[in-house]
Amino acid sequence: MTATPATPLDLSVGQELARTRHEISRDTLVRYAGASGDFNPIHYNDTAATDAGLPGVIAHGMLTMGAAVTGLLDAVGDPTAVRAYSVRFTNPVPVPATGHVVLETVAVVGAIDESAGTARVDITAQVDDTKVLGRARATIATTAGAPADGQVGAA
Repeated sequence: MTATPATPLDLSVGQELARTRHEISRDTLVRYAGASGDFNPIHYNDTAATDAGLPGVIAHGMLTMGAAVTGLLDAVGDPTAVRAYSVRFTNPVPVPATGHVVLETVAVVGAIDESAGTARVDITAQVDDTKVLGRARATIATTAGAPADGQVGAA
């Protein structure tokens, strides 16, 4: 097996790495439910959602969380560069019966830890002017192609 040299990412604090726009419709929710196995009726039935105290049908939290990180994954180019990812769900994402809602995300370098070879990326996610994720943060390797254990290549 041939070792692939790791490539340092050119990062700076405050640098915008990604900006994405995701259209989420009821069809999106049905497809996600099928893939995830999460058939909670608050994700497809307005009555169940309002009975649960929600404004109506809402997007799955994991769908929202996954959509929020896609721009960062594309920017880094290697999903294994993401060492950690966490969010707090601050507001639901209501999805109308017809049409779609737009989830907009921005990923910005918040801090760089040169000794650890990582950077913290802060992700904002909102629908219209409502923030739907709080403390959405990813830790990424600052060297693309570097294995998680810090070893480059294999024997």
